[in-house]
Amino acid sequence: MTEVLFNGHAGRIEGRYHKSERANAPVALILHPDPNFGGTMSNKVVYSLFSCFKDLGFSVLRFNFRGVGRSQGTFDDGLGELSDATVALDWLQNMNPDAKRCWIAGYSFGAWIGLQLLMRRPDINNFIAVTPPANEKDFSFLAPCPTSGLIIQGGKDEIVNPAEVARMARRLNQQRHVEIDFAMIEDGDHMYNEHLKDLYKVSGQYIITAMQRRPQIIRPHPVDDYEEDLLLESDLAAEDDELLDDYDDIKD
Repeated sequence: MTEVLFNGHAGRIEGRYHKSERANAPVALILHPDPNFGGTMSNKVVYSLFSCFKDLGFSVLRFNFRGVGRSQGTFDDGLGELSDATVALDWLQNMNPDAKRCWIAGYSFGAWIGLQLLMRRPDINNFIAVTPPANEKDFSFLAPCPTSGLIIQGGKDEIVNPAEVARMARRLNQQRHVEIDFAMIEDGDHMYNEHLKDLYKVSGQYIITAMQRRPQIIRPHPVDDYEEDLLLESDLAAEDDELLDDYDDIKD
């Protein structure tokens, strides 16, 4: 993993970049939660997503939004952060001009920014949105959602309402030509304390499924509340088990 610096519209942007050894490897951009509440690229959820994509052979970039860490500028309540994400994606793609697939993944505030970027960039093929703040932010711009993706939510989240996220996923999944998978990690709180392994595993299963274009592993199903089952497959293929080989590298 390499420390990188690149220019954004508010000044220098700090990131961490992993370059895959595979030729034509897909790329993934990871976005962190709200800086006003301590969100940085070193967040455990962000690191778990970064590690998952890395372990699956992607070239991956995570970075600090403006005003965080060594990134210059000041918090801009979403507009500036969307600009940062756009610049970061451009940098990642310029570093990997032969990549055939492009993913975006974000956590909480980062999911909100990532889904806005998705609407503006037809080159993004798939997404993972962890704990999108459906009770705090307006997601009506996803009309229609341009590509399939995965939404993950903790069932015991004390900040983002799980029922609102479940309804959001259900609405999106009613749109044509896309399939929005939904995974509720029943005992997960907002930070996924003691459930980062579940988050890693669900994300990895979905990535493998989407990349191999097999029938989807994780399926949304009707909900009256947020009392969904943890949508983890019990009969993982051997390749899915390999997702956890490097999980111990994720620091507590």
